[in-house]
Amino acid sequence: MDEVQDATLSEEIHRLHAEHHRYAQRLEDLLQKPYLSEDEQLEEVRLKKLKLHAKDLIFALERRQPAVA
Repeated sequence: MDEVQDATLSEEIHRLHAEHHRYAQRLEDLLQKPYLSEDEQLEEVRLKKLKLHAKDLIFALERRQPAVA
């Protein structure tokens, strides 16, 4: 059962890393623009919050994951 739980935890960490990367990429795209519309400014704030939340979840899950020797 522990191996299944470890595999699920690893999959979730991997999914969150991919999600974090997507948020970071979209933020980078927005920041390349010289001017952001009001909607883009709101999206920027939302993406920063989502990116931080994903990072927090990754760290929390990594702490729960057993250390690999």
